[in-house]
Amino acid sequence: MLINEILEYEAEMIAIRRDFHQHPELGFEEFRTSQRIAELLTEWGYEVHRGLGGTGVVGTLKVGDGEKRLALRADMDALPMQELTEVPWRSTVAGKMHACGHDGHCAILLSAARYLAEKRPFSGTLHLIFQPSEESVGGARRMMEDGLFTLFPCDAIFGLHNMPLLPAGTFVTKPGALMASSDSMTITLQGKGGHGSTPENCRDPIVAGAAIIMALQTIVSRNVDPQEAAVVTVGSLQSGTTHNIIPDKAELKLNMRTFSQQVRESVKARIQTLVQAQAESFGLTARIEPDFGYPVTVNHVKETEFALQVARDAFGADSVADPQQVKSVMGSEDFAFMLEARPGCYLWLGTGTGENDYAVHHPLYQFNDACISTGATYWVRLTEAFLPRR
Repeated sequence: MLINEILEYEAEMIAIRRDFHQHPELGFEEFRTSQRIAELLTEWGYEVHRGLGGTGVVGTLKVGDGEKRLALRADMDALPMQELTEVPWRSTVAGKMHACGHDGHCAILLSAARYLAEKRPFSGTLHLIFQPSEESVGGARRMMEDGLFTLFPCDAIFGLHNMPLLPAGTFVTKPGALMASSDSMTITLQGKGGHGSTPENCRDPIVAGAAIIMALQTIVSRNVDPQEAAVVTVGSLQSGTTHNIIPDKAELKLNMRTFSQQVRESVKARIQTLVQAQAESFGLTARIEPDFGYPVTVNHVKETEFALQVARDAFGADSVADPQQVKSVMGSEDFAFMLEARPGCYLWLGTGTGENDYAVHHPLYQFNDACISTGATYWVRLTEAFLPRR
């Protein structure tokens, strides 16, 4: 059941969400967004710390004499893509869009923050983490490198993400691997260019690149246990300028995803071996440079069962998916870094309306504002359960 007081100021929270949506900011550029969040938290009585991970914000509220410490996290960044919706609150910034609903995540946590500050229905320490750059190079890790859990220690941490292809108001998660690791790398092949009419005098990086792309597709089928899961994708091959010139260099951009650290490391090793061997067979040299990587998002058993029970108690068993029926997804999430450092759980909140629902990262995607109060109520109930009054 939704909390009445949260519903009373729902319109204000929707307006805040739509304001964020109109003014999207990319990773580590969330200056306006973080400023607004810091202002609101300060107004409501939180102790506010800024600057972790560049633009990160942490709001802390200590109530009573409880010794437990809880952290809740929302991400703030938008995506580098053009919005195609015609809603009045569509993005005003060309080439930038909140196409993943991080504006909604911020509004959900802010809505909960306001209620928790006004009613103070808990005893202990609450840290609200507003994180930059989930979409690009790991703002979670940057905040941690800046001392997040040293400055703001917590006994558990929780995060959620909207899922527009799941029915609105449903809660979905499971213990163990929920989302895949993601590792991106750039392969540079150095050959010898020349005229297209005399290939015998050249070492063609395009032909080598094509052979490497095909060979990479054998890793999953021939080097990974069939009962495990992995994906290797070459998303870009850039080389050459015209019809009859063999270039001297080619660049491939590759992404790999797995559900276990063992498979992750073995696939990485196989990519290295295969690329170097293929390049050598064509008389080229190869350089492989990692761009960035996220680990597997692994939910802790105790905290996941706790998170699921909070949802059942607050919204009924029918609103919570059976964790044994939940499938892991190949998408990745940098909340995984936080779960490596602290116990916790990441869950999905269904926001689908059943009509014209577009997946996240689609130019027509829109966050379902009706779910702000649902998510906020959930965060309040979780806080009350984790930090109970004595």
